[in-house]
Amino acid sequence: MDQPLIAIVGAGVMGTGISTLVTGHGLPVVLVDVDKDALDRAAAATALGLRHAQLTAALPPATTPAPLRTTLALDDVADAAVVIEAVTELPEKKADVLTTVSALVRPGTPLISNTSGIPIDEMAAWVRRPGDLIGTHFMNPAYLISMVEVIRGPQTTDTTVDAVLDLLTRIRRRAVVVNDAPGFVTSRLLHPMINDAANIVAAGTATTEDVDTLMQGCLGHPTGPLRTADLIGIDNLVDALEALYARTGDERCRPSELLLDKVRRGELGRKSGRGFYTYSEG
Repeated sequence: MDQPLIAIVGAGVMGTGISTLVTGHGLPVVLVDVDKDALDRAAAATALGLRHAQLTAALPPATTPAPLRTTLALDDVADAAVVIEAVTELPEKKADVLTTVSALVRPGTPLISNTSGIPIDEMAAWVRRPGDLIGTHFMNPAYLISMVEVIRGPQTTDTTVDAVLDLLTRIRRRAVVVNDAPGFVTSRLLHPMINDAANIVAAGTATTEDVDTLMQGCLGHPTGPLRTADLIGIDNLVDALEALYARTGDERCRPSELLLDKVRRGELGRKSGRGFYTYSEG
């Protein structure tokens, strides 16, 4: 039996991780981006991620990974059973993608945004059929973290929710469905905490390493907030914080000057080789 085609738009860190997860569970993926180099990097990173996932038993042992096709043509999403939008956390970019995609796909095709904080109801104005739109917030790396936050917008239909929960079950993710709000649950709690940690380092209260060590040893945070910032991508984190600040007015969401300085210097975390920590290639 033919497996449903999953389209992913955006070949950055999250799009690549989701591609690894989906293909690793035997579902074919078409990955779309406007940058050919980004697509080439994503294809290589997906292959590497699949090897890592297999070594760590994060994929079903008897499942052959499905093919990944990369393309510059957004029209190639038209026949997908599900479309996952994973572009950068800038409303204008997400609006462009979702507006175009919703005009291409068949009615009833779930449109999933991997937004980390923009309300789903705000995005509903960008699509032809708001009932088809839902948020599904994968964590990075998506192929290793089994929990997924699913955000139901006020206009999201039961049919869309059921279809997305079905897909997540097929790729062995555990879902928690929450209601719509800026930042939902995970980002509303995590992003201000990371921002606070950066402000603590900037004030000279503690080093990066000491902040992370205390959060791990005293409060049970698995990696520490600043190592997590490097994993998210500091530029992505700043975009998400700015989106939260614009929608909540919460001063804890105003990006730290230290975060902004790192973005200006190109110190974006793991993907650039340097963020709060330094990373060797491979």
